Amino acid sequence: MTLIKNPNDIGTTNISGIIGTSLNIAVVGGGIGGLVSAYLLAKAGARVTVYEASDQLGGLGTFFQYRNVYLERFYHCMLPSDRHLLGVLRELGLEDEIYWKETSFGFMRDGQLYGLNTPLELLRFSPLSFVDRIRVGLTGLWGSVCSSDGLDDVTCVEWLSKISGHRAFETFWKPMLQAKFGDRYHEVPALWFWTRVNREKGGGKKECKGYIRGGYRRIIAALVEAIEARGGTIRLQTPMEKLDLTEDGRPTVHVAQENPHVYDRVVVTTPIFALRKAMADGQLASVAEQIDAGIDMQGVVNAVFTLRRGFTKHYWVATIDEEIPFQGIVESTTLLEKTDTAGMHLIYLMNYVHRTDLRFHQSDAEILDAYMVGLKRLFPDLVDEDVIDRFVFRSPFVEPIYTTGYQRRKPPTTLLPGKLYLATTTQVYPVVTSWDGAAGLAHRVIDELLSQV
Repeated sequence: MTLIKNPNDIGTTNISGIIGTSLNIAVVGGGIGGLVSAYLLAKAGARVTVYEASDQLGGLGTFFQYRNVYLERFYHCMLPSDRHLLGVLRELGLEDEIYWKETSFGFMRDGQLYGLNTPLELLRFSPLSFVDRIRVGLTGLWGSVCSSDGLDDVTCVEWLSKISGHRAFETFWKPMLQAKFGDRYHEVPALWFWTRVNREKGGGKKECKGYIRGGYRRIIAALVEAIEARGGTIRLQTPMEKLDLTEDGRPTVHVAQENPHVYDRVVVTTPIFALRKAMADGQLASVAEQIDAGIDMQGVVNAVFTLRRGFTKHYWVATIDEEIPFQGIVESTTLLEKTDTAGMHLIYLMNYVHRTDLRFHQSDAEILDAYMVGLKRLFPDLVDEDVIDRFVFRSPFVEPIYTTGYQRRKPPTTLLPGKLYLATTTQVYPVVTSWDGAAGLAHRVIDELLSQV
């Protein structure tokens, strides 16, 4: 049976109790993809156990307590086009807790801040010639109306240079691609750019973003409550050490100091590097070969600053000057209500670097000192007394480093029919890596699993 004909119909299809006989299913990984997978399985009547290696659920949506509120370690927001995530929140009764605001984008070059949200602002963007400004504007317009056919086999460099021109690419597009993918920017398919353009605008003329009262922690808590209410079990600080099969072919999850746990099905949502290692020695070694070993992922070093004042009116500002140690500023206070930030101004400073990069392994103090110098360079009137608190968080696996033809290379959702399934960040493409993309992938994978029951 196929439960969902249209993958966009997340949260609208009723799968409650669809499994006639209760299956015992493990979900490895407690990020948003794992939690949505477990929720859908529990709703369908399965007995679900979630294994999470860390002491907190949520993946990149983990949080920390700050005064009387909880702040995300890595910035998050919703878009009106996030139908998969919004559908889940609707089912959980959280839709009315979302608030929406009009937001904007800024671009800093040579210490000068430019707004780039309207045709008039683009026409005032002096780093580009008048002709190049027109071509950049037409690039965005064309990206929102053209077909995506063939864009997975063309690089952003080729596609954007052709439409915007070489000078505009070097000045405008290249620095932002480098900020996201480092020296691998030249391999990224144009389909990645096309998808991002269409997600951000979502068919509307003005940029709009949303947030949930109380933070993303509320989404995690609601999913946990829904899973446990249906008999599910969630195990924290329980990393999977090995994934194998019994002699009669049933999947087993091995954790430290415990006998192997035997299941009818296993859904893995953790990074594929850990999965390949877990399957390396055993009956699933040949299955691991279905996962392209050449797929790599970009990491991030992220600083969270609470301040007495804000800097700009923009939610997100690209900071592309070479001497600045971070590539972007997310001024969350332009979106979040003061009740969600303990009354403070909140900014995120992110630096997307590979986990092998020396910058990923700097001490917190080194990172914070460098970021502070960078902020003062961009905003000379900033003084130390403006900063209340500073925190550093890292993640080695944020987003795949895409290459042309990635759609053909990404791992399959079914690794072993009727036994082993995969729902990871490496499979979300061409959809933008986000909680919405993870929720949509989870629904598609669980639909596939249930169709094989």
